[in-house]
Amino acid sequence: MNVTSKNIANGILRAIGVLVLCFLGLYFLYQIQTVLIYLVVALILTLIGNPILDFFKRRLKFKHIFATIATLLIFLIIIVGFFMLFIPMIVTQSQSLSLLDTVAIERNILTLVNKITLFLDGHNIDSAKVLKESNLTSKINFSFLPDFFNAIINTISSFGMGLASVLFITFFFLKDRLLFIIGAKKLIPDSHEEQILNSLDKINNLLSRYFIGLLIQLSIVFILYLIVLLIFGVDNAIVIAFLCAVLNIVPYIGPLIASVFAAVLTMLSNIGSDFQSEILPTTIYVMIGFWIVQVIDNNVSQPLIFSKSVSSHPLEIFLVILMAGFLFGIMGMIVAVPLYTILKVIAKEFFPDNAVVKLLTKNI
Repeated sequence: MNVTSKNIANGILRAIGVLVLCFLGLYFLYQIQTVLIYLVVALILTLIGNPILDFFKRRLKFKHIFATIATLLIFLIIIVGFFMLFIPMIVTQSQSLSLLDTVAIERNILTLVNKITLFLDGHNIDSAKVLKESNLTSKINFSFLPDFFNAIINTISSFGMGLASVLFITFFFLKDRLLFIIGAKKLIPDSHEEQILNSLDKINNLLSRYFIGLLIQLSIVFILYLIVLLIFGVDNAIVIAFLCAVLNIVPYIGPLIASVFAAVLTMLSNIGSDFQSEILPTTIYVMIGFWIVQVIDNNVSQPLIFSKSVSSHPLEIFLVILMAGFLFGIMGMIVAVPLYTILKVIAKEFFPDNAVVKLLTKNI
């Protein structure tokens, strides 16, 4: 009896100890979350940079260290060029859109609601009943916009140290990738060494192609959005196209949010114009243009990226993203494709004879 009581007590103490250690581990990870973000960004840059590094080494015959430096210089030039070209425009145009001023936003929204009311009344629609049922004026809360843009500006202002840290980490990821592989071999059990190394090699290749394809897709969407906005003479076209393109990172839901976002910003940017003759037609044309861009993106860009870069069928990717969205929300949708690709590669290496694995990984 005493032995049993002692065993139970020891079990409880061990369980408490494990919980305390887990809590301390999670707290430690929370405290160093910035460092973890730097590591993740550096890893993504490494995956994108590996094909560039190999190009310099194989085609231009650069030594490994010079190829690494050249790859980092390309990243640095692109990042600095992006900031010099777009950030001043985004900050200036965001201010002209009054996105940093809650009072101005609410004033513009109320003005827009009044214009909509006059439009509805002019077409024999009971605007008072519509607005009352929708409770539009009380439900609209745009206070998140200033916080959102202020967060972006604060991030930009403190981006210097983060950029230096990410590039420093990326440099060693690229430079010493063979050393990392050698070190990993020492930690990997001999019985699974070949499978794990093959998995890492395939994952590196597939994710490199995926992230490069994703950058190309977002660039294409940005250019198409910009063309649509310029065609219809929308003010602040660059900032609207940029923000809507960034929203496309979130699969399927992002483009819908981008369309609504573009409609609202289009109306706000033309707030001084007549609603029926200018604001409403322009907004409708912009929405149609954005939907056409999404048709092009969904039927050309995304299938090419998903099917070619990660060797998965578009329907398969759609179902994976949908399930990830239900389980983990927006963040789940963003990481669904890379994580699913990793799991497929691992499954193929460790369970090659499984019928389901064979079916899902036949193109890998």
